[in-house]
Amino acid sequence: MKPWIPLSLSLFLGVAAHAGTSCVYPHAPTSTPDGNSATLAQMIAAKHQYDQYNTDMNSYLACLKLKSDALTPSDPSKLKPAQLKKIAAEQSMYVQKNNAAVDDVKANVGRFNDQLKIYLAKHKKK
Repeated sequence: MKPWIPLSLSLFLGVAAHAGTSCVYPHAPTSTPDGNSATLAQMIAAKHQYDQYNTDMNSYLACLKLKSDALTPSDPSKLKPAQLKKIAAEQSMYVQKNNAAVDDVKANVGRFNDQLKIYLAKHKKK
């Protein structure tokens, strides 16, 4: 047996197993500290929560891309128009989910960044 066959097989099975899983939408932190009244500890804790949220969202987006890419047929000419239409619709759904998630992360992280700016301005060394 050639050495690359088991490696290729295990890689294929790993990708196929991941593609079969569902992408889990991450939840944003439940609250954002008020920059006018928050303590340094609260701002640092919130930063860690938002960093984790951002990491989780990147994993979610990568999962969506993997699922969308897995739908792409290797030879579209062998598929019927109805099958191609179904694939296009599913890929469109993944694009919509991606765009909504990006908008969500921008809004949530933007709220934290706004409060961070307020906090930093209030605690600016004179």
